Amino acid sequence: MTLEEGTATAPALPTFEEVFPVLIRDAYRVAYRLLGDRGEAEDVAQEACARAYSRWSSVRDHAEPWCVRVASNLALDLLRARTRATRRNERIIAEQGANPGAPSDDRLDLYAALSKLPKRQRESVVLRYLGDLSEAQTADLMGCSVGSVKTHSSRGLSALREVLVR
Repeated sequence: MTLEEGTATAPALPTFEEVFPVLIRDAYRVAYRLLGDRGEAEDVAQEACARAYSRWSSVRDHAEPWCVRVASNLALDLLRARTRATRRNERIIAEQGANPGAPSDDRLDLYAALSKLPKRQRESVVLRYLGDLSEAQTADLMGCSVGSVKTHSSRGLSALREVLVR
């Protein structure tokens, strides 16, 4: 408080540009811990910061916790979407395996081998090779990158070869 004015001066509120490095770091950190994927975590952090920027006048006083909360909500939404896609793909696999026609022994062997694969590998193999989808389409449905689809497909096919060749 100054003696001449008799009032206290309020501290200057930070600008978005001043706080942005902290916001993006914290948002990325929470998103990466939830998602485990750097690319998705970067996207979530950028979206959270964009939302903070668009609402800066109302979130300025509590920007850091607000941005972390938005990032965690966005990451959880992505996880839920992954789970829904996985369940949908598993249901499709189950329906194909429970076809009322008389399945051949080869088909039963393939179904049994597919059911032993980890979820991501199974999804990738089924969508790519049984569903005849491109790598990009598969990546879009699985909610991951094309590189992840290639990795999961390669590993899944290798595991299937080991089981089915025996």
